[in-house]
Amino acid sequence: MLKVNIARFLPQLKKKNKKVETRGKGLILFSETSEAIRAESILKKAGFDIKMVAPPYHLRKGCDLSIEFNIMEQLAVERILKKLGNPPLDIVPITEKMLEPVNILRETDYGKWIMIRTANMKLTFDKETKIIVNISGGGCPDVPYLANEMIGKKLEEAPSPRELGYTVCAYALNVSFENAKKWIER
Repeated sequence: MLKVNIARFLPQLKKKNKKVETRGKGLILFSETSEAIRAESILKKAGFDIKMVAPPYHLRKGCDLSIEFNIMEQLAVERILKKLGNPPLDIVPITEKMLEPVNILRETDYGKWIMIRTANMKLTFDKETKIIVNISGGGCPDVPYLANEMIGKKLEEAPSPRELGYTVCAYALNVSFENAKKWIER
């Protein structure tokens, strides 16, 4: 019987070595989504360089959002969050062995339209007219209201989802909305 290794006849798929620099970074964990959203506002206003991310699954403790930050600023971050009544549940350094935090923002080009997805919330707009043509996802009770208030309006004229809603869906849609406005400025 002739043994043939067919793998050598198949095209080789190269995996992208997607290395993200995690040295010197930490994650701020919260028990409630509203706490993470409030902390993001506090830290941005205070001038910290932060990024909202989804923590690795093994670190989630009730909230699917966390804040990535420079771990060297841990004491200052803890101090300001405690002072303003929004202390974190935990702060952990990001290590090489830890799964990297998940970027919650994605952009897809559909030719005439651009869809910007943050977590489960999607905002799609016409590239030429800048009109919002679809809002979907989430599962929160305010999504139909947000869609009703925004669809059919130009990005620069539509209301901010953060001003209209109070759920994690409104937060995620606001991230998509702000990134869509940045996209049209390119």
